Amino acid sequence: MLFNILRGQSGSEIIISLFAMVFVVFCTLPIHEYAHALVATKLGDQTARLSGRLTINPLAHLDIIGSLMILFVGFGYAKPVPVNPRNFKNPKVGMALTAIAGPIANIIMAIIFILIKDIVMLVPVKSQFAYVMLSAVYTFLYFAAYINIGLAVFNLLPIPPLDGSRILQLLIPDKYYFKFAQYERYIVIVVFVLIIVGVLDKPLTFLRDGLFAALEFLIGLPFPKG
Repeated sequence: MLFNILRGQSGSEIIISLFAMVFVVFCTLPIHEYAHALVATKLGDQTARLSGRLTINPLAHLDIIGSLMILFVGFGYAKPVPVNPRNFKNPKVGMALTAIAGPIANIIMAIIFILIKDIVMLVPVKSQFAYVMLSAVYTFLYFAAYINIGLAVFNLLPIPPLDGSRILQLLIPDKYYFKFAQYERYIVIVVFVLIIVGVLDKPLTFLRDGLFAALEFLIGLPFPKG
């Protein structure tokens, strides 16, 4: 991600896109985790709240390696929110709903950023200074939306401990899921290596770009073209 940004962009675009990454790490990544904690609490499990995770304070959520991954490869994660499925009326459904809350929060934030970006395009430009400022705001909103979609796509991968694995648990028999989860540590290492060397980067980028384009198209329908 970082190398793609540095390639073929102006100095101002590089600064704005890096600022957008920092904004996502410190402001929107905590909202992703807060969504997990909030849904778990609403469904009857107080573990996240009692662990101090029912907050948008970034210091409670950020993981150093996961944050650096957002900077360098465009995909990353935060500290997993502690959840006790025994406190849910239906443990498998409760875990799935808690898990999907994070990616949904990222998609909602992406929609908001894209919507504001399209509104910014309608602001009349009457001076060079106004043009520069609006271009900076547009670029920031674009990257903020793009990175949020990347987080949603990455976290929906059906591998532990990512959110997608909790949704997978709802779809397959427990005996297969728990056998799969036994190798969590090794699976995570393999996945991260595949992302870093670029094997998974292409399909993840394809999914991220496809979802981003679809949201841009749908949100842009009410806005005048041309």
